[in-house]
Amino acid sequence: MVSTSSSHGLLDSVRQIGENLLGTVHDRLELFSLELQEEKFRVIRMLILANAAIFSGFLALIFISLTVTYLFWEHARIWVLGGFAFFYTAIFVGLALAVLRGAHRETAPFGSSRREIASDRDAFRRGG
Repeated sequence: MVSTSSSHGLLDSVRQIGENLLGTVHDRLELFSLELQEEKFRVIRMLILANAAIFSGFLALIFISLTVTYLFWEHARIWVLGGFAFFYTAIFVGLALAVLRGAHRETAPFGSSRREIASDRDAFRRGG
């Protein structure tokens, strides 16, 4: 027969393990929540800046193109328009390639959460 003091000790140990496990899960979820919020703010900021840059760039390109085309309207408008078409296409291709390279280099989000969870998993596998 099992004594009540050893059953209380076993229940206390199980309760302590459960509390530790819940505390660890809580801490990891808090870290994940903070990283998620930081990632959201970073993405929103980058989208706003990218949209402002694109809008400003388009306006600049339009007015530069119109000015140069107007200056050469009588003598070489076809060559000027063709040159602008080639120039803008080359810029587009270069930027598209840069975006693709940048997307492959970007670090994965939630790195700290993943490292902490992997560390916890390793600690549980080692037995503490």
